Amino acid sequence: MAKARLAMTVGDPRGIGPEIVAKALADSRVGERCDIVVVGPEKSGVDVGESVGVWHKDGGAALAGKLSGLAIERAVQMAMAGDADGIVTAPIDKSALHAGGYDYPGHTEMLAHLTGARVAMMLASDKLRVVLATTHIALRDVIEKLTAESIIEATRITRSGLKDWFGIGEPRIALCALNPHGGDSGRFGNEDTTLLAPAARAAGIQGPFPADTVFVRAMRGEFDAVIAPYHDVGMTAIKVASFGSAVNVTLGLPFPRTSPDHGTALDIAGSGRADPSSMIAATLLCSSIALRVRPSGGRQASADPPTESRSSARPSRAR
Repeated sequence: MAKARLAMTVGDPRGIGPEIVAKALADSRVGERCDIVVVGPEKSGVDVGESVGVWHKDGGAALAGKLSGLAIERAVQMAMAGDADGIVTAPIDKSALHAGGYDYPGHTEMLAHLTGARVAMMLASDKLRVVLATTHIALRDVIEKLTAESIIEATRITRSGLKDWFGIGEPRIALCALNPHGGDSGRFGNEDTTLLAPAARAAGIQGPFPADTVFVRAMRGEFDAVIAPYHDVGMTAIKVASFGSAVNVTLGLPFPRTSPDHGTALDIAGSGRADPSSMIAATLLCSSIALRVRPSGGRQASADPPTESRSSARPSRAR
């Protein structure tokens, strides 16, 4: 059986990342389908193949964030150079990442910057696929950030990802409405009529459909993916449908990247109780995508491999 070579980051060493990485490596399905290079700090609780430093048990958030960021950078370098077919990332703490000197809202934005790619965040399971038109922003900012261009761009990336990475020849994509009941003819807002509906037509997708029905319709097989206008409406749908088995997929990158559908779970770290199911699912999906695209010529980098120093490879340094 062909194997994909994957770079797997440890994530925040204070959290359950090291535990779910170790458990994923011990899973026979992962061993059969993947050659894994673990990227992260030494002494984090799991053996690493690519060291980015040393973790100390009494280390704080800033050190954890710094090491998390260095591991992401190194994994991206490996994938862009062809030393890895894809990357799987264990959870990070966004506030720790910021404290460690990386001014990104999360993995998705950091990966986009490091590769120069236009990306979209997808949460996928065997029941539902959801793509976010806006990601890590305050709810009050959604109206300003949600534009026809952002919806059309998210659709373009989604359509391409479903075709190339998931093997869906003619993707059926729906747009979730912004307001309750799609605005109810303007009673609860007119954005769905004036903004979302024209954007959906321009993108060649269906909708907008109210959030209380569109995800159910997708789960029943009517749509291959749903574009959600803001973070929580999409994330809530996928996590209610498939928490623990869903996978975060960054569409649009020149290589597949996946991660589990949960966070660092600092409250149970070190207890041995972490469930590796989503990490295993993320690893197997990354392998599947990597093997799908590799025979057709492999990935094509959309930007030169990052050569900047850590301080210059991000928009601005956290204060």
